[in-house]
Amino acid sequence: MSKPAPVRLPIFPLAGAILFPRAQLPLHIFEERYREMIRDALAGKAQIGMIQPTEHSDHPSLYRIGCIGEIVGVEELDDGRFNVVLQGSSRFRLIAEPDVGTSYRQADVDLAGFNDEDPAPLASVVRADVEREARRFGDALGLMVDWEAVGRLDDEMLVNAIAQVAPFDPGAKQALLEALTLADRADLVVQLMQFQRLSPGGADAGQTLQ
Repeated sequence: MSKPAPVRLPIFPLAGAILFPRAQLPLHIFEERYREMIRDALAGKAQIGMIQPTEHSDHPSLYRIGCIGEIVGVEELDDGRFNVVLQGSSRFRLIAEPDVGTSYRQADVDLAGFNDEDPAPLASVVRADVEREARRFGDALGLMVDWEAVGRLDDEMLVNAIAQVAPFDPGAKQALLEALTLADRADLVVQLMQFQRLSPGGADAGQTLQ
């Protein structure tokens, strides 16, 4: 069987913002090049690729793994800015960035390297570890959390929500995105919460694994 052809996507490099399959990510789009990106995406397949930069510069290098976001909600404001909601569909591996002449970046990506179908449930002991450490982490940060509602989340929603909103550094968030299975991601998110909570200065210091 031949390998699927690469897919070309507009890409949105944004440090600290990761998207997982079946998860959602709200974005406020204000830069003109990304307004153009949203307009062009809406005129096409309504997809963009979320990916993190590895550095802070005008044209930063990128991590190799990102996630396709389907635009499932959009509000265009009077001044041309957008509020959008992305729904993650599948992770991708960046192959190349062609010179296509748009103000925003585009990339050819490979979708064949990940199995992003619905994951198997976590073992009960792993689920309990995630919830227990999330409570400790939330308390260390002084967060008000509806833990009863958290307990009703399915395994994937729980792990991915923590991965998206916790104040981990971009490298740690990238490691969570690249975890091959939900069980791997759950194990890593527990380690990251423990590390940040127990590091000198505690969770409020914003220290994470590098």
